[in-house]
Amino acid sequence: MESDNGKGLILAVASSVFIGSSFIVKKKGLKRAAANGTRAGYGGYTYLLEPLWWAGMVTMIVGEAANFVAYIYAPAVLVTPLGALSIIISAVLAHFLLKEKLKKMGVLGCVSCIVGSVVIVIHAPKEQTPNSVQEIWNLATQPAFLVYVAITMSIVLALILHFEPICGQTNILVYIGICSLMGALTVMSIKAIGIAIKLTMEGVNQIGYPQTWIFFMVAATCVVTQLIYLNKALDTFNAAIVSPVYYVMFTTLTIVASAIMFKDWSGQDAASIASEICGFITVLTGTMILHGTKEEEQQASSDLIFGSSETVRWYESRKSRNEEHLITLYSPEY
Repeated sequence: MESDNGKGLILAVASSVFIGSSFIVKKKGLKRAAANGTRAGYGGYTYLLEPLWWAGMVTMIVGEAANFVAYIYAPAVLVTPLGALSIIISAVLAHFLLKEKLKKMGVLGCVSCIVGSVVIVIHAPKEQTPNSVQEIWNLATQPAFLVYVAITMSIVLALILHFEPICGQTNILVYIGICSLMGALTVMSIKAIGIAIKLTMEGVNQIGYPQTWIFFMVAATCVVTQLIYLNKALDTFNAAIVSPVYYVMFTTLTIVASAIMFKDWSGQDAASIASEICGFITVLTGTMILHGTKEEEQQASSDLIFGSSETVRWYESRKSRNEEHLITLYSPEY
């Protein structure tokens, strides 16, 4: 058992390294693509022709595959918190390769997000693994989860159709919200597919069931949507901010979706519930700190490019005095 946990630990750490690096490689690819066409943040798809972006995609796929296999050898309470390592790796690489500075308050926000997410995961209830795809289908079609899916899709459509045109370029929660909401559904579908593959390899064929292919189509749709809006987020916002916010929202929503679908909350004691609430509050606080740091960076950049309002007023007043002086010199009365 210890040997299996060791394998899971190594795979989880390797997954974080690959995923954290993929954010940086993909953003460098997006920057190159933006120089030759329409930016991804404005609906362009030039990045599909950029080899560096594809290198980042391959790196992310390898990381996700390692993370998927890690769950086979080690429990979720060991594997999931290690995903926070990708935030640190992404922030460090962004500092050195993209010259994106993360201030002290940003670091505090990252730490708060990581601590809150770890608390949520550690105190999350232990799930019961289904024995067939049909059993998972019954869980996916129960009223509570159908309501969750309906609410999720309504929010996603509202973000895409209403909020993206208005504040998609200024509010990081729009793009990341879409990625995270769809990501939670992706995990539920991928888990069903993984169980189907595992059972099939053990001799219990699950490929012939239509539910398996429905889960596959749902997973494919969700993954494509995630990639599109994650690219927009990386192309528009600081990678050192995108990575932790995405991790926090994705982890939180995945835990909620899993709890509803697999009824993991039943049997929870008061201490565990209180700990999870504290974790959610910590995550929310960290997200707000990160958001405030991003707004300060944008304001500072605007001041450097356009000058502060005080400078503009000084320039205008100086210009007015000069103009008045010239008018006086060239007045016909003199």
